Amino acid sequence: MTLHLDLLRHGETELGGGLRGSLDDALTDQGWAQMHAAVLGQGPWDRVISSPLQRCARFAQQLGATLNLPVSLEKDLQELHFGAWEGQSAAALMETDAEGLGLFWADPYRFTPPDGEPVSDFSARVLGAISRLHQAYAGQRVLLISHGGVMRLLLARARGLPREQLLNVEVAHGGLFSLQVGADGALKEGT
Repeated sequence: MTLHLDLLRHGETELGGGLRGSLDDALTDQGWAQMHAAVLGQGPWDRVISSPLQRCARFAQQLGATLNLPVSLEKDLQELHFGAWEGQSAAALMETDAEGLGLFWADPYRFTPPDGEPVSDFSARVLGAISRLHQAYAGQRVLLISHGGVMRLLLARARGLPREQLLNVEVAHGGLFSLQVGADGALKEGT
């Protein structure tokens, strides 16, 4: 059986852009509005699964209460941990670690930010969570609220992109995408 996943990225956060990673900043009013606009007229869903970071979880809990849906938090769907780069913008990193940033953008699987989580570990963590969700909820339609990195990973795999193109996948704040997870674990974009 297929698991239907609607992927929703959190909205704009209080501390702005840059590499947010495991930082637990809250949504702005604009961020809340982006997420509400994304789900308007969408669904219906059987349940909501969310990253435990508040920029995802607070909206998930509010939406679940409004729609009378079960909500669960999945720690393995948190964003990539960027280590020493957490909270920094690409512009700031160009001044302090231009070489490292260039290597990361060229192939995030081959270069890990200082003290960061290797993308191969991140990939295994996220794909393991998706496999568990498939086992538990096959045949259902689930709204998964998460982060840009998680969504880029899943969309890149569904699109069959080479790993070097992971960071080329565009996922705006409040972006909503649909995936199907097949019985064999294969990802396919669309409903």
